[in-house]
Formats: sequence, C-alpha cells, structure tokens
Amino acid sequence: MPQTAERRPVRETKVTVKIPRPLYRKVQQVVEGSGFSSPTEFIVYVLRDVLGERREQGAQDTFSEAELADIKRKLKNLGYL
Repeated sequence: MPQTAERRPVRETKVTVKIPRPLYRKVQQVVEGSGFSSPTEFIVYVLRDVLGERREQGAQDTFSEAELADIKRKLKNLGYL
C-alpha cells in the first residue's frame, strides 16, 4: 500500500472579503486624512472593535436585540447598510 502525504492544516494569514464598490469608495474617503494607512486597515479595526466589545461583555454565542441594534447602527453609520 503506498504511503500518503501527511495532512497538515493549511494556515491562511488573510482572506478576501468582497464589499460593494460604492461602500469601498466611502471607506477610502474616511481613510484619507485619518491615521489609517489603507481601507483594509480601517475595516479590520472596525471589525475588531465590534467583535471585541462583544467579547469584553462576556456575551454568549448569540447577540441580544440591543447588541444587534447597536451593530446595525454602527454598520449603517459606516455605510455598510
């Protein structure tokens, strides 16, 4: 029986997320003149902020209605919704 190659999990450092181009343009405008070096850096910051707040509050696997409303408000203010 031939030996098979050892399976190792592929570790990806980054992935691509697609967003509408008009939204990307809005993010670019926000980034200009800010402390962020790129739209990607800004988007990662916002996502970490939103997800970090949830972790700090000791939330379970589901969002409360108030948390969902807050997240939607933040995303709408950023032009995502």
